[in-house]
Amino acid sequence: MNLAKIFSTQFDYLKSFVVEIEVDLTKSGFTPSFKIVGLPDKAVEESKERVLTALKNTNLINAENSKVIVSLSPAEKRKTGPIFDLGIAMAYLLADGRLDFNFENKIFIGELALDGSLRAVQGILPMVKLAKEKGFTSVYLPDKNFKEASLIQGINIFPVKNLNQLVEHLEQEKAEKKNLDKIIKPLSRKISFDENKAFQIDFSDIRGQESAKRALEIAAAGGHNIMLYGPPGTGKTMLAKAFSEILPDLNYNEIVEVSSIHSISGELDGKSYISKPPFRAPHHTSSYVSIIGGGSTPKAGEITLAHKGVLFMDEFVEFDKRVLESLREPLEEQKINISRSKGSYTFPADFILIGALNPPSTVLMTSRVSYAEEQKFKKKLSGPIMDRIDIWVEVDKISHQELLEKRKKTESQSEKIKKNILEAREIQEKRFGQKKVNARMSARDIEKKIKLSKDVGKILVEASEKLDLSPRVFHKMIKLARTIADLEKKEEISEEHILEALQYRPQDII
Repeated sequence: MNLAKIFSTQFDYLKSFVVEIEVDLTKSGFTPSFKIVGLPDKAVEESKERVLTALKNTNLINAENSKVIVSLSPAEKRKTGPIFDLGIAMAYLLADGRLDFNFENKIFIGELALDGSLRAVQGILPMVKLAKEKGFTSVYLPDKNFKEASLIQGINIFPVKNLNQLVEHLEQEKAEKKNLDKIIKPLSRKISFDENKAFQIDFSDIRGQESAKRALEIAAAGGHNIMLYGPPGTGKTMLAKAFSEILPDLNYNEIVEVSSIHSISGELDGKSYISKPPFRAPHHTSSYVSIIGGGSTPKAGEITLAHKGVLFMDEFVEFDKRVLESLREPLEEQKINISRSKGSYTFPADFILIGALNPPSTVLMTSRVSYAEEQKFKKKLSGPIMDRIDIWVEVDKISHQELLEKRKKTESQSEKIKKNILEAREIQEKRFGQKKVNARMSARDIEKKIKLSKDVGKILVEASEKLDLSPRVFHKMIKLARTIADLEKKEEISEEHILEALQYRPQDII
């Protein structure tokens, strides 16, 4: 009886854990069989067919007549996907005596094709990150996953094309005299995030709408949620797309975090990593689970895929009311808690919400809206949701003459706005001593960090009483005024800053 052990990993709801793969192989006295235990799903159970066929087709084993038991631990955690194929194959060869190598500091991840080649897998980034955190020194994974895995520094990453290549590598690694031609070398990993800096949609491409552009600049500078409302076809969607490009690029830790989320969800779309704030724009017919997240086996929704970026919800009031009401927690806490019978899961959801809506009067092309239409609109746009949106700005129609006129050749408006935003963000980072924006200030932060003169405070209180603002909105006005002051590089909030912040409260938009 031969027993062998290999290490692999599994991602679990945005968290990973080390998996020990143990293989017990008995060659005589039993009916030939191959069984995998340790809560495997269907894809894991099918590994036995892929592994045995791949080993035979690469001439690493002969016709198999053994009893094989594969144990995946911790046994109480569900194992999913084909990522254990490579680990099972290596443990099998160890148990069979075909290979002999030190497995203690190595992690094996990958799906096997029937010819022994390795296929790319999802979720590689968080698994390699875990391997480093747990003290492993080497990770063997499909060569197609190398660029993604290369984000994690401080650990040797070996890109593997097929089983034979890996076996020869491990044999030569153990031998005193190494054949360098057969050794898989950790590839050079010089990472550059200097991607194309050209704006896909520049604010200068959008005619007029200066008030909306100003509001979006403030929203980007302070991380504030914003609602664009007005007649159909006035450029709300175009403004939202241009907005995502003026946000500061992600830093290294954010790149790893955001790329991990998209890797697990299979949303990298051929990219190795994401260095720009993600822009997610779900359709208003999207289901509750697809936006908020969840399901019988909880998965990340659009609000998590928009983490550190933008969630754009066009036709805002057309979304299911359950979806809109569920936005309250992530907009306030920057996370979403999902409870199921199997346990509770917390997904990150730190995003800027951009909503767009067409008030009934603009859709019906009339200044008089029926009571039924008014109530339908108000029912979807509840007070608590409205309170969580910092900026409300109207996007007016543009005259046809203005659309017809040729633009003068001007410099990039988005480039200038982005420069202002970066400078305002630097001021906020110095204020809080960390990468934090004004919109994320707590009541305690406001008390400690924000000082209002008596005259400015008096104006804010009087306006708030007149507009009947809730305590939440009252604090939002202070945060918004602070961002406006930061854009102007002013140390103190003035009367003008408060008045501009107040004008972004929703007017009669019915």
